[in-house]
Amino acid sequence: MPRPILATIHIDSMKHNLALAKAKSPGAKAWGVLKANGYGHGLERAMRGFAEADGLALIEVDNAVKLREMGWKKPILLLEGFFSSADLHTMAGYDLQAAVHCYEQLAWLEEVAPQLSARGIRFDLHLKMNTGMNRLGFTPEAYAAAHARLRAISCVGGITLMTHFANADDIDHPLLPITEQIRRFELGAAGLPGPRSLSNSAGVLLHHDHLKNDWVRPGIMLYGGTPGGGTAEEFGLQPAMTLSSEIIGVQDIGAGEVVGYGSRFQAEGPMRIGVVACGYADGYPRVAPLGTPVLVDGVRTRLVGRVSMDMLTVDLTPLPQARIGSKVVLWGQGLPIDEVAVAAGTIGYELMCALTQRVPVVEG
Repeated sequence: MPRPILATIHIDSMKHNLALAKAKSPGAKAWGVLKANGYGHGLERAMRGFAEADGLALIEVDNAVKLREMGWKKPILLLEGFFSSADLHTMAGYDLQAAVHCYEQLAWLEEVAPQLSARGIRFDLHLKMNTGMNRLGFTPEAYAAAHARLRAISCVGGITLMTHFANADDIDHPLLPITEQIRRFELGAAGLPGPRSLSNSAGVLLHHDHLKNDWVRPGIMLYGGTPGGGTAEEFGLQPAMTLSSEIIGVQDIGAGEVVGYGSRFQAEGPMRIGVVACGYADGYPRVAPLGTPVLVDGVRTRLVGRVSMDMLTVDLTPLPQARIGSKVVLWGQGLPIDEVAVAAGTIGYELMCALTQRVPVVEG
């Protein structure tokens, strides 16, 4: 028998979540974002789950090529753009779009433009504005000049105006509220032609009623996670990944006895302890504290003791019927991944992406 841990990917949930994103963005086209191997769900599975997307977006050039080789015909967008002039030849060969966010990329385009335009190559590009997140993009003051320079390059086709929100899940953020980023975007983009791409998952879920988008870029919401501002259930999202396992050992302990490495948990009274075949080598967070929720046979209980490489321990005292072989859900159906992430001091994105190669993956 194989070790009982399993990650189940729910393709129908991906389809549902994409449909919800599109319903909240009437009139806009939707990129299905599948960077980081489809947020840990698998590139090919995500491609099928987001078959109704208007395009797919990611950051890895090699994975964009794989999408084409797997049969994706619609647009593909490289969200971090291209990393050298050589990438432009790959983009030309596989009909890829890209973000442009720095002067070096403008120079690379100018360098290869004569070769590419002679072959009839014209790229649709997304000019990124830095509206305060201070990662990638041209400042609002420099944006119009960058747009003019980009438009003058012979191998450039359409230009989409793009920015990225830092705090769309917190409209009252004291340092950089979304309203301030929108103000800066409107200032920098004033008078410039082209479609707009503003909203990430938080923008789609929380600001769809007042943001003008021609393209939206939902990411985490497509996998059933939330960017904040509400729960998956409140938003109508469904989990796309369920991490499950089984109880592989049971210990009855008395008051004062301890559990796990470091003896961090001490029983106040008699307890039943269940050992689950899941640990940090599977992607479960080692820092998950006492009380992190776990489902055993559909009943909510709690993590006790330190998470180790291959095992973690849970409180079976409220589950007298639990035994070796009892089914365990670490996150997913019945237990939102964000709830586990919050308990561990992280975000659902990280848990999804941290799933390790030794965990078998199936569809269901």
